[in-house]
Amino acid sequence: MKTKVIIVGAGPGGLSSAMILAHRGFDVTVIEKSDRVGGRTSELKVGDYLFDTGPTFLHQKFTLDEIFAETGRESSDFLDFVKLDPMTRLTWDDETSIETTCVIEEMAANIATNFPGNEDGYRRFMKDHAAKLRAIYPCLQKPYHKLTAYLRSELLKVIPYIATTKTVVDVLDQYFKDDRLKLAFTFQAKYLGMSPWKCPALFTILSYTEYKYGIYHVQGGLCQISVAMAKVARDEGAEIRLSTAMKEVVFEGRNATGVVLENGETLEADHVIMNADYAHAMVNLMNSNSRKPGEMRGKKYSCSTFMLYLGLDKIYQDEPHHHILFADDYARNVDEIRGEKEISKDMSIYVRNSSITDPGVAPPGHSQLYILVPTINTRHGHDWEATKQAYRDLVLEKIEQRTGMKDLREHIVAERILTPVDWRDEGDIFLGATFNLAHTIDQMLYFRPHNRLKGYNNLYLVGGGTHPGSGLPTILESGRISSNLLCDAVGKEYSRADLAPAFIEG
Repeated sequence: MKTKVIIVGAGPGGLSSAMILAHRGFDVTVIEKSDRVGGRTSELKVGDYLFDTGPTFLHQKFTLDEIFAETGRESSDFLDFVKLDPMTRLTWDDETSIETTCVIEEMAANIATNFPGNEDGYRRFMKDHAAKLRAIYPCLQKPYHKLTAYLRSELLKVIPYIATTKTVVDVLDQYFKDDRLKLAFTFQAKYLGMSPWKCPALFTILSYTEYKYGIYHVQGGLCQISVAMAKVARDEGAEIRLSTAMKEVVFEGRNATGVVLENGETLEADHVIMNADYAHAMVNLMNSNSRKPGEMRGKKYSCSTFMLYLGLDKIYQDEPHHHILFADDYARNVDEIRGEKEISKDMSIYVRNSSITDPGVAPPGHSQLYILVPTINTRHGHDWEATKQAYRDLVLEKIEQRTGMKDLREHIVAERILTPVDWRDEGDIFLGATFNLAHTIDQMLYFRPHNRLKGYNNLYLVGGGTHPGSGLPTILESGRISSNLLCDAVGKEYSRADLAPAFIEG
């Protein structure tokens, strides 16, 4: 008889586990409360316009390729990838913008034009971080549920990068003189929901991987990744039950024996994998083992996001696919977000204008805009219902001022707003912290919730709230790590797809 595995949540972490475990011969059932797969990466429809709910570009694509390779497949057979070049337009004020690219000498030339004297620092950054990534990457592929993990030889190579009080900005000070240019290598910390002035120094590898390997759009949106993964999981024999909400995990001592659904049905399992938001799950889904909200609030959390999804009766062909508008006082903006109390009026804004690359997401002659503003989580109870329309107008005013979309508000024909409260209440995300637990030194590796949850024999975590952390590639990796731990526990042999060395060593 096959070993039964129940996976709670059809986000990318849960789906990567479903693909891998079904391929390895397990009896896999995925339960998902929504009517579609993807979780925070699912498709959002607003009228005739299609959006990604969350992530809007793929970096470190080789990790996704590896997950498909685990089942003997190629991701390109299921997904239409477009490598973006230029990658992103970065704008600091009315006068200063730069187009980013993963072609090193082109990027050096762009820096020389806009920030003369910093181009050699960029070349040094890329050279030095090639070695840094080679050291760090293997450590992100291994579990840290035991302290003995710190004795692994590959981790010893990383100690100089981890055992330091330096931050991302401290590292960049060694390469760049212009504070604005440093932001071109720090905004990636938003994937972690952290301030670059507080984010641990090892996370400069985030910007390096973008500038080295590029970023990709997926035609139809990154939501199609989860759709493709679900297809593979089903083809391998997994059952995916949509519109199926879970009430709680069932336990016998330290063993999870199944789950109870909201409709009262009990599903038995030999192992349970949790792909729900970590803190939400610990408070609400753990039956008599649930943790108190106050205990969970004592941890450090990421920021949240204020979202606008706009359908337009116009296409802004001259606007970039990705555009980041930095706050005039970026450090203050970040400090306000970190303080978790004050809404920044001088905010940073990310705009995706994917219709210029992907016309299928809007009707002919129309387009859609995805707008994200990092902001405070819900810890201190800001009344977003009372302020969201005024904040929406402030955001759109800044976009009109700082981009070529001077008549933007005249062309909005469909609209959806998501506030931090919506992330919390509709998405079941603790404190509305869209990037999950913060990636502080005391919440990383062994000190982050373990892939096999501490205190239990057969309950596993996947997603941004466990190791290796938030961000789509690392969430996919969490699904593989937990799957491998489960296989190890039952003595199931497997071979590991390993495509990364060809990129990292190259």
